Amino acid sequence: MKDLFDLTGKVAVVTGGNRGLGKEIALGLANAGANIVVVARKIEEDVISDLEKHGVKAIGINFDLLNFDQYSKLCDQIVSKMGKIDILVNNAGVQKRHNAVDFPKEDWDFVMDVNANASFFLCQTFGKHMLEQGYGKIINLASLLSFQGGLRVPAYAASKGAVMQFTKALSNEWANRGVNVNAIAPGYMDTEMNTALLADENRNRQILDRIPAARWGQASDMQGAAIFLASRASDYVHGITIPVDGGWLGR
Repeated sequence: MKDLFDLTGKVAVVTGGNRGLGKEIALGLANAGANIVVVARKIEEDVISDLEKHGVKAIGINFDLLNFDQYSKLCDQIVSKMGKIDILVNNAGVQKRHNAVDFPKEDWDFVMDVNANASFFLCQTFGKHMLEQGYGKIINLASLLSFQGGLRVPAYAASKGAVMQFTKALSNEWANRGVNVNAIAPGYMDTEMNTALLADENRNRQILDRIPAARWGQASDMQGAAIFLASRASDYVHGITIPVDGGWLGR
């Protein structure tokens, strides 16, 4: 059974892996034996050293995901350094909060570009490599708002709805070619992105009262689902979105 979750020798790319959910996912994959490539606008050296403590190779690449025309070069650079790419975790994401009637187009476009467009075109670019090698695991970060609308976050809800849907679409095309495409939908997580909600005493209490597990999620709660979807244990799992939400969606 242990071998089903063993990632020894695999190469995993994690976008936004320098902090928050991405960092904990990267640490979980490293603990399972994967070599890690962290892609972020600014790489924190302590993150790389923390990953290497698991006895794996880890490198960081400074990269702005809005440079869409550089994705092929990014993929080639990683293959040159690591030899291959087995796992892609599209974790990087942003949030903007405004009332819907006041939502600026600039913020709408920014959220859609980072959360939806970057994730899709990274799937496309890295997916080509995986299809050529006949193996790959793609894990997209969806959200509770892939299922729900949320408050004051229409762009985020739209972007994460798109992530869940193109995860299904890609799996329909690639499942019979050795590439698994799935997603994880985090619930309310105690991370930097939710600082405003955590600081709002009334909203914080409302959210906490709604979570059956009676606590906000921790970034480390993402590790189990990520290891499962990256490993041989999920070889016959395609196009699904796993909620990691303390029971929120089942309420």
